[in-house]
Amino acid sequence: MHMPDNLPDYFLIDTQPKARITPTVVTEACRQLKRNRTQYLRDIPTDQIITIIARLSENWRDAHFPFRKLALESSPEKTGFSRASLAYGMDRFFSRVTEDSLHNLMTQEFGDSRRMDSPLGTPEERAENRVSMAKGPELIALVAAANLPSLTILGMIRGLLIGSAQFIKCPEGSAFLPKLFAHSLYDAHPKLGACVELASWPGGNELLEEALFGQSDCVVATGRDETLASVRSRILPSQRFVGYGSKVSFAYIQKDMLSRAMAKELAKNTAQDVASWNQLGCLSPHLVYVEKDGAVGPEMFSEMLAEALEEIESTQPRGDIPSSEEEHIAYKRNFYEGRSNGTGDVRQWKSDGDTNWTVVYEEDPVFTTSCLNRFVHVKTVKDVEEMLRVAEMARNQVSTVGLSAPKNDAEYIVKQLAHWGVTRICPIGQMQNPPLGWRHDGRPPLGDLVTWIDWEQ
Repeated sequence: MHMPDNLPDYFLIDTQPKARITPTVVTEACRQLKRNRTQYLRDIPTDQIITIIARLSENWRDAHFPFRKLALESSPEKTGFSRASLAYGMDRFFSRVTEDSLHNLMTQEFGDSRRMDSPLGTPEERAENRVSMAKGPELIALVAAANLPSLTILGMIRGLLIGSAQFIKCPEGSAFLPKLFAHSLYDAHPKLGACVELASWPGGNELLEEALFGQSDCVVATGRDETLASVRSRILPSQRFVGYGSKVSFAYIQKDMLSRAMAKELAKNTAQDVASWNQLGCLSPHLVYVEKDGAVGPEMFSEMLAEALEEIESTQPRGDIPSSEEEHIAYKRNFYEGRSNGTGDVRQWKSDGDTNWTVVYEEDPVFTTSCLNRFVHVKTVKDVEEMLRVAEMARNQVSTVGLSAPKNDAEYIVKQLAHWGVTRICPIGQMQNPPLGWRHDGRPPLGDLVTWIDWEQ
């Protein structure tokens, strides 16, 4: 294994910023990726790819793995997270990537994990005397978002599973962890590593993106809705486009779950959902709706949540953030401080001497987005019907709802949320930890990428 103190120049991103990336360089890199895919990746059995990915994932959970050590020893400026927060996030992410979960994902998507390898039939297909197989795009262009490294790494893993070469365009300043993962892949299996390319440039560089999109069969973009609209407008109808835009998430606690002991545990789990990845992903809760008339009221729950965030700060510190974001949090704190002095229906708890965490309790139930970086709102509602009314402006923009409710009520609430437009409901404490087979924005994670071939016999 290479000791990764000085990473070799395997990828374009390793040569940046010294080397200048041009449209010609991008075009040639894409052509080479497609040649490498034909030679090295296309015909590797799925079982073998799954084994390689699962072993690599296991290595990333090993404290002595050189690439993990380099990630954790690097400055927060490179990763964006404190060492403890990053270790926690990586452990939770890679613990989901196992041989069993990878096989289950393939079976979930294709009915059989071997359907990328050869034509097979389900009982329903065989009844019509046909079999089928799926194939991935020759080249996927992945336009990655800046907030979560795990999402970019997940994209890489999905591309490998369907046998596609990938060119990953990383945002400036957010490429360090995806780059380390790509190097660890190259180190584990150079032929698979040669089917991945990474580069970075400022968003909206149309000449470079035109070169990339022009060589790609499929473009996957994650980021702001404006970014997705821009990318979509520049690809041909014959090319596949998969976009994951801006979403928000929140938690909902039914009153029967608010005994003192249960409320304390819920506060700890909610605090972890807020703290993980510094609340920067679309799965992070912006606010918590708490039903009235529980043994623990919404205001007391807010205080418990503040205590839990204070406790997490001692084990998984938020770390430094850009001064502009510090200033925004300070501005918001001042705003709510003023409101709490003027009325009795607003209270605020915050970390002393820094902006590391903030909890704002309001009786006004109208949906509010957070300024993130561990800043969370708690609001009071009577029931789920009222919550859906006051959150109407967020309808169809919600990714995940963390739910705590008795089993008899939970199914009713889930159905209401589903009809309202929510695509993922999970226990509080698991909002930032979706299973590998999670259908992001309600779409099949691999099914949107592949083409099916039917063989009628």
